[in-house]
Amino acid sequence: MTADVLAAGWTDAGSIGYPVVFGGVLLGSIVPVVPTGAVVGAGAAVALTTDHLSLPVVLALAVLGAWLGDVVTFAICRFGGPAAVRWVARGQHAERIAEVREQFRRHGWQIVVVGRLLPAGRIPVLLAAGALAYPWRRLLPASFLAATAWASAYALLGVVSGGIFDSPLVATLIATLLVLAVGLVLNLVSQHRSRAATAPPDQLSAPEAGRGSAPKAGPDAAAPAVCERP
Repeated sequence: MTADVLAAGWTDAGSIGYPVVFGGVLLGSIVPVVPTGAVVGAGAAVALTTDHLSLPVVLALAVLGAWLGDVVTFAICRFGGPAAVRWVARGQHAERIAEVREQFRRHGWQIVVVGRLLPAGRIPVLLAAGALAYPWRRLLPASFLAATAWASAYALLGVVSGGIFDSPLVATLIATLLVLAVGLVLNLVSQHRSRAATAPPDQLSAPEAGRGSAPKAGPDAAAPAVCERP
């Protein structure tokens, strides 16, 4: 039994191919237990290596699933009670949510788009949007744009994998690994930027202070420095 035969059941559009893409992305956008990016990348890889799935349909279903998932999550954050909001915010740090809320006040819909693309950025943004009662007329187009950019980025990884490997099973595996690797890199970059942003000011100014207090050569080298006093 070849790899193509093993993958045939999943790639059959009449069975579970399209429902897996849509349902997996929708479920993972509401309850983050499904690697939604891997689902989109795998679907795109299968669509490129077989005739059973259509790449535009896979992309459209991924966008729709991500958008509906974000809308449902936002509705819970805005209209749900304290217990529902705590359920959405589980595992989130309070200082991170407060930081995103402040950014949301300044940038609005731009944060919705960026939050969708960054690892672990979507939930704090939707929590902030719900707490600030962000208007639906602005959230819906912003979240749709964010879902489109997100789905297109991960589908592109699947297209790259499918363009290199002819086997749908191998292409799916490589696409999944690419998605996980990109997510890991983005997460590391985000953590590094967060640590740099929260570093104490004295750590940032210590080198400059050291350079400014270095003794100068010349006849006045022994004179006490008084320029650092206010």
